Amino acid sequence: MSVAEDLADALARDTIEAAEALNDDLLIDQVAKQLGASSQTTQEAFMTAVRVRLAEKRARKFLEGRLKGALAASKGATE
Repeated sequence: MSVAEDLADALARDTIEAAEALNDDLLIDQVAKQLGASSQTTQEAFMTAVRVRLAEKRARKFLEGRLKGALAASKGATE
């Protein structure tokens, strides 16, 4: 990754964490606007990193739910 992508990814990770801690879904858009005011390239890298990280988080949650369901079903079948 380039320096801009590395920085944007680190900022995305921190912003997602802060948005969750503050329960503020608008924080990501506000940070993106601040970036866009000075660097559209960095803003785009930030938003890409945010989308990738949030998509991975949703997919991981889905996978964990499926695994728990399968384990519960197999325990129920053996009892």
